[in-house]
Amino acid sequence: MGFFTEMFARPRPQERQRYRAALALLNAMSNADRADIGIKPADFPRIAREMAIR
Repeated sequence: MGFFTEMFARPRPQERQRYRAALALLNAMSNADRADIGIKPADFPRIAREMAIR
C-alpha cells in the first residue's frame, strides 16, 4: 500500500514551487555527487518533498 500512497501523493500547493526547485537541483547533480551522499534517482521524489517542507 505504501507504493500507491507514494505514487498518488501530491505536494501541497504552497510547497509546489519549492518541490520543483528541489527536484531540479537533485536532477542536476552529477553521478559522483550522488554517490558521495548515497542517494539513488528513485529516492528523488521523497527527498524533494522533504526539502520542500523545510
